[in-house]
Amino acid sequence: MTLLENQTRQTTVRLPETLAVEATAVARTRGVSLNQLIIQSLKVEVDRAKSDDDFQARLALLIKQDREILRRLAE
Repeated sequence: MTLLENQTRQTTVRLPETLAVEATAVARTRGVSLNQLIIQSLKVEVDRAKSDDDFQARLALLIKQDREILRRLAE
């Protein structure tokens, strides 16, 4: 477990009313909080992105661009 895994971050998420009501119903049915449902859903999406070849290609491009910007700033 890394240091970041022990920390939490609070953020505001604006949901359409219909989605908020439906997500709350799903969470209640599963016996979890809406917060837990959102965390679980985000974990699923992040894991999906990690295994998506197109996402990984776009991520590699962003990393390359960021490295170039940081290199220029360090000059």
